[in-house]
Amino acid sequence: MTKKVCVFLADGFEEVEGLTVVDILRRAEIKVETVSVTGNREIHGAHEINVQADTLFEEANFENAEMLVLPGGMPGTIHLQEHKGLEALLRKFYGKKKYVAAICAAPTIFGKLGFLEGRKATCYPAMEEGLIGADVTKEMVAIDEHIITSRGMGTAIPFALYLVEVLMGKEKSEEIRTAIVYE
Repeated sequence: MTKKVCVFLADGFEEVEGLTVVDILRRAEIKVETVSVTGNREIHGAHEINVQADTLFEEANFENAEMLVLPGGMPGTIHLQEHKGLEALLRKFYGKKKYVAAICAAPTIFGKLGFLEGRKATCYPAMEEGLIGADVTKEMVAIDEHIITSRGMGTAIPFALYLVEVLMGKEKSEEIRTAIVYE
């Protein structure tokens, strides 16, 4: 069965963080669906790079998804945080102990939802106060059970490779690492 991951996009998302995850997971033959929370398929990135989402939140089917991924960026993170449907979906996945992952400023959404209490987590350095209740680490990627967090644009490749490892195993992650010449 093909693994499915949903990556959520909002205006002002950090393009490298969102698209690196999509690219690397697709290279690993993981089905990735980009989901707009704006009501429009065209999303305007934080650095004026426009992308076309695969689907709208209202049209997406999350039943077969194994992981939800939130890229950071501003004001993208704020838009993701304010979306009530996404909040309910994150709570559902968290409650079922399904994977939720976030990078840069987006792990603060998990902090506000109470997901990080007593857990190891990381995020963009200037946003660490938003990791409410977490054992804050400076690691590039932190995992605590089904919650995966990462620091920022510069950690997007190791974050994405780790997501591949979680879903497909270390061998597949190493295969992709070698193929993209990430040493």
